[in-house]
Amino acid sequence: MPGIRKIDHKHKSMDARDRLIVALYAQLKAERETRETLEWAIRNGAVSEEVLEAIAADPVPVVSSEDIASLEKIIALDERRSSSSRQ
Repeated sequence: MPGIRKIDHKHKSMDARDRLIVALYAQLKAERETRETLEWAIRNGAVSEEVLEAIAADPVPVVSSEDIASLEKIIALDERRSSSSRQ
């Protein structure tokens, strides 16, 4: 299938984009689990108002534009290393 990256079964490694996808998936999964746990704790009265205020006052962005720029640089470096090692 064109456009689909394959795992290098000989070296059992994924390319940089595949590793990025796996990492972002893991981050998203962890954030969903955290949100579900927080929702459960709120419904069951296990979180004080002070904690909720602190959470609401200090939101953490999931991914910033700086994070994406850094990842793009890492991918570019990894691709350069891969192409130079093939030569």
